Amino acid sequence: MIASTGSAVQERLDVNSQVFLEEIVPAGKPTVLRGLVSAWPAVRAASVSVAAVCGYLKQYDTLRPVDVSVGSPSIQGKFFYKEDDLGRVNFSRASVPISTVLDQLQNANGPDSHSIAVQSLPIPLALPGFEHENRMPLQGVGGIPRIWIGNPVVVQTHLDYNDNVACVVAGRRRFTLFPPEQITNLYIGPIENTPGGAPVSMVPLDNSDMERYPRFAEALAASQTAELGPGDAIYVPYAWWHHVRSLEPFNILVNYWWNDTPPAASSPFNCLLHALLALRTLSPRQREIWKTIFDHYIFNGNAEALEYLKPGERGVLGTMNPDLAQHIKKRLLKSLEK
Repeated sequence: MIASTGSAVQERLDVNSQVFLEEIVPAGKPTVLRGLVSAWPAVRAASVSVAAVCGYLKQYDTLRPVDVSVGSPSIQGKFFYKEDDLGRVNFSRASVPISTVLDQLQNANGPDSHSIAVQSLPIPLALPGFEHENRMPLQGVGGIPRIWIGNPVVVQTHLDYNDNVACVVAGRRRFTLFPPEQITNLYIGPIENTPGGAPVSMVPLDNSDMERYPRFAEALAASQTAELGPGDAIYVPYAWWHHVRSLEPFNILVNYWWNDTPPAASSPFNCLLHALLALRTLSPRQREIWKTIFDHYIFNGNAEALEYLKPGERGVLGTMNPDLAQHIKKRLLKSLEK
């Protein structure tokens, strides 16, 4: 059982593109989209049998090797760090065709089976043609469709810097989500050395050690949970933390990450790294001053900071364009060489 004291994710039926773009996305709240992709041929194949959906996928397989995560039976599907060693993970990686993975998964459904997962694999690269037969029905959901295939595995609580729609093709998945501001209560591990590319919470969702992680109780109180079956989808807003548990012996999910904001000239994550380098060693009083400066120029909008300056006088505060971005990058590179 998951020790959650939160609430259920809101649900919507028969969502069309207009409702999604004008109501759901602007609200910025997780939403279950029941039956969104129930008409997909892949979902219909999965409703027949595991063998049927495996056969359906194999017809698109290019037989080129793909990355596969494999863990021993002892990890019980929980891909994570090695115990007491945040420098290593508790699984290995292999490279085999998807058809081979599918054959292995059909036989890896007992308590002594290895944990097997294909994660975040671009479909046009690995299963070209699948995306044309199984199209996202909502306009405005961009990004390359990616497929996740595995047995009962756990994706530890993490965040993505994109909006996300995740669609269950086969099996069942339980999503537990936390608002972005719960980062303080999630006990996040290293941000540069991670099991899967994104920083993760160090707290297991089940059997949580509340003595070691007392603030996690606040995160659970703010959490939202949903269980999805074949044909269902969930909208995960930008930077919402989410934990995903596959519940069946065989599971397939397709997701879409996208970002409607204009692309930044540099990654916000790179900004965080630079801030760690430049600000963390300052005194508390100095950090508070820089917080005020960042609020003034960045987080509160910069209209007041610019209204008395003519466009040609604004320098690096001017409207961002490729030339200005390149100018700022050169300044940063020069400063980091010192």
